Amino acid sequence: MLKTDILVIGAGPAGLSAAAYSARAGYSVIAIDQLSPGGQLLLIDEIENYPGLPLTNGYKLAEELEKQATAFGAQVEFTALESIKKEGEGKFIAKTDSDEIEAKAVIIATGADHRHLGAKGEEENQGKGVSYCATCDGPFFKGKNVVVVGGGDTALTDAIYLSKITKSVTLVHRRTEFRAQKALQEKLYRCENIRTELGHNVIEIISDGKKVIGAKLEDGRVLDTDAVFIFVGIIPNSNLFKDFVELDKNGFIIANGKMETSVSGVFVAGDVRDTPFRQVTTATADGAIAAHSADEYISNLK
Repeated sequence: MLKTDILVIGAGPAGLSAAAYSARAGYSVIAIDQLSPGGQLLLIDEIENYPGLPLTNGYKLAEELEKQATAFGAQVEFTALESIKKEGEGKFIAKTDSDEIEAKAVIIATGADHRHLGAKGEEENQGKGVSYCATCDGPFFKGKNVVVVGGGDTALTDAIYLSKITKSVTLVHRRTEFRAQKALQEKLYRCENIRTELGHNVIEIISDGKKVIGAKLEDGRVLDTDAVFIFVGIIPNSNLFKDFVELDKNGFIIANGKMETSVSGVFVAGDVRDTPFRQVTTATADGAIAAHSADEYISNLK
């Protein structure tokens, strides 16, 4: 069995930030992830809104975050969590597919996955015009035509945002009515360069081999577009914790401003928590706060 002061579950930007801050504070830290460090960062081709870095890519930023965490002494392990339990204040036991880990405090940073359409061409065109984040990728399509898919608050909010920087936005929603709040719908219809396609599905995303050039609807029409932004929900990676900490109705882990969950000694950071805004910067900030709170928790143990 491995022993550590702080166990970080997840090695995306939130987890690596938490690991770096915790290790720098003098704690032994093990961060585990079943995939390569970086999480969804690895799916982002270009990042231009990370403070202090005018332009970088997700892989490079993930690499730098990992290097920083390990330089401070954090240990990153590629292993999958199978279960976790609390055996008393300051004692948590996590079982992975390769070992068991005992920790004094736990930081959950498992992130969330964007719900996909399942349209033909969607997977292979990620980073080439298919995006799940308007604030991340919208500026790359200034003055161009884009398609937004979805009908909830996020879809309408981001369509309105995109309308300010693109030539035109076509909003496609499979239902004949939007699910978003009425105030957002009213605001949407005031935008002159947004048109709607209600009662339709995008069944294929077409590219020329290098970039997206069209979105095909089920009625056979093809919408000329330079990008397809998909907002049909996200899925928090919280299933393993449903009987461990309190979740909201959508499966996100509930926490306060100190990243404290319903279980003392367990903290959360990043997209897996109930947060109004999900960006790389907010994830790393969450990680820093969670690390600070874990420090306070361990310091107060008898």
